Amino acid sequence: MSTQQLTAEVPGDLRMVKRLWPFLLASTVSLIPFTVFGMYLVPISDAAGGSVAEIGGLRGLGGLAALAVGVLLAPLMDRAPRELVAAAGLALLGVSAALGAVGNVFALAAFCLLIGASTSILAPSIGAAAADRFRSPAAAGRAATLVSATTSAMAMLAAPVLAGPGLIWGWRGNLLAASVIALGLSAAFCIRGRGRTAPITGRQHVSYLATYRELARIPGAVPLLAIAMLRTAAFMGYLAYLAAFYDDKFDLAPGWFALVWSLSGASFFLGNLLSGRYLATTRARTERFLLIGITVALIAVAAFYFSPTLPLTLVLTAVMGASHASVAACVTTLLVRRSGDLRGSALSVNTAGMSLGTFLGAAIGGVGLALGGYPGTAITFAGLTLVATACALRIQCD
Repeated sequence: MSTQQLTAEVPGDLRMVKRLWPFLLASTVSLIPFTVFGMYLVPISDAAGGSVAEIGGLRGLGGLAALAVGVLLAPLMDRAPRELVAAAGLALLGVSAALGAVGNVFALAAFCLLIGASTSILAPSIGAAAADRFRSPAAAGRAATLVSATTSAMAMLAAPVLAGPGLIWGWRGNLLAASVIALGLSAAFCIRGRGRTAPITGRQHVSYLATYRELARIPGAVPLLAIAMLRTAAFMGYLAYLAAFYDDKFDLAPGWFALVWSLSGASFFLGNLLSGRYLATTRARTERFLLIGITVALIAVAAFYFSPTLPLTLVLTAVMGASHASVAACVTTLLVRRSGDLRGSALSVNTAGMSLGTFLGAAIGGVGLALGGYPGTAITFAGLTLVATACALRIQCD
């Protein structure tokens, strides 16, 4: 198929946004509760009567819940209409945000658990639902990456957007507003989902465990899921210690570091957005693009911690964000294209793996930092990325 045919087969991003806006809105709302939790951690800790470290540590419960729920529910994700699954995730999100507004330790613990669980339901369901709106594999892959690009953009923009309303009604008001919006969207998705059929309606007799066996038989699924987990561990671990590194090496004040964080977020967003579009509208082999992206990420992380100047370090920060975003876009595209009716299950396992990677990366990076300082951290994250590169080579050779 020529590049011109591919371009004609995949609608422009603006047309896709007009068609997919409910799913893009749902992905945006899904980030609000945890963003509020991070932004207002100090007053939330004061209200709960705990230290910042104690209350902040509750967020780890969300990762554990996302991992457990994602793995347990993955075989069931394609057995109900996508909109109804998304409605359930949004309803759980709304309930958890309302619980968080209570503000005591027990309510906050439940908030973190339920937010993690709701995210593991919502993220794969809306990604798969967006992909289902288009028949061609190229357009379906682009739709899924457009959802992930929106999510990454809002991860960068949510805090400044919430700052204004927070001045009026505080962190509790932000959580209650998120609850109302999520519950309203849940009702809308319920209405949209009525009368729709499940993606694998004709294969309902496939057992729970057989679904995992079918997922394992998808070409390249296992190494793709491994890449997603390892890449997330390396990147999120790197982000966990990014502020400390800039402070230790360049004595960068928090105000200036906010610009570094914005640079990293903008690079990731643009890398995800442009890579997804490129893969959908050209004849480039996604497998080859994946290998190039992960190789660039490996070189960047190895160079980052030994960079002698601030300008070069900032360039490497941007390269890290863009390269990891391109890898994420490649993984999503390949999973959507190859998994067919099982794309909801595949994306669910992918989300669970990335949740595991988020917390493994911070923990393993901390061990590297304790044992060998920032060179030890560099070795740790480069090692994770090197294993991901080996997985990409395997996919390339298949």
